[in-house]
Amino acid sequence: MTDLKAELHSKLKESRAVILSDLEGLSEYDLRRPLVPSGTNLLGLIKHLAGVEYVYLGTSLGRPPAEKLAWEEDGSVWDGADMWALPSETSEYLIGLYKRACEHGSRTVDELDLDAPAEVPHWAEGRRKTTLAVLLIRMVAESAHHAGHMDIVRELIDGKGGSDSDFMDEAAWRDYHDKIQQAADAFR
Repeated sequence: MTDLKAELHSKLKESRAVILSDLEGLSEYDLRRPLVPSGTNLLGLIKHLAGVEYVYLGTSLGRPPAEKLAWEEDGSVWDGADMWALPSETSEYLIGLYKRACEHGSRTVDELDLDAPAEVPHWAEGRRKTTLAVLLIRMVAESAHHAGHMDIVRELIDGKGGSDSDFMDEAAWRDYHDKIQQAADAFR
């Protein structure tokens, strides 16, 4: 029988690794620039995920992080301040913050049982109480969701999107893309 906590934690770690791999080899500019109308950018997603890790796998379980996040302290998180990097926030700082948040979250998962009680401070009154199990599932989903965003943004930057990007060579990807475009063109 599969150890549910170990399986969920493994999936979370897989998403974290994909997230970090999408940052490799890029310039400071490419890490920051928005490439879709919503403004989605790689460092913003890292900043957001660091905060989410700290809240769901830390603060909500009575294990607040040692470091304070300025955008949470001043409330600007609710205005989207966690979705982009200020010029004063270096990529080194934000990537390090994310790694520290992941380490903090992993310690929480390792040390607590799935039924450990939790309370999410920003959830509606009367609905804040939950468990590590629910929050771990939420983090797996949140991380996988944003890993997909990061794959697409990375692909828009340099054509290298996701862990399957080396599945085919450049010519094969072009042929594959053209085949899909032809199928879509049938509906113009």
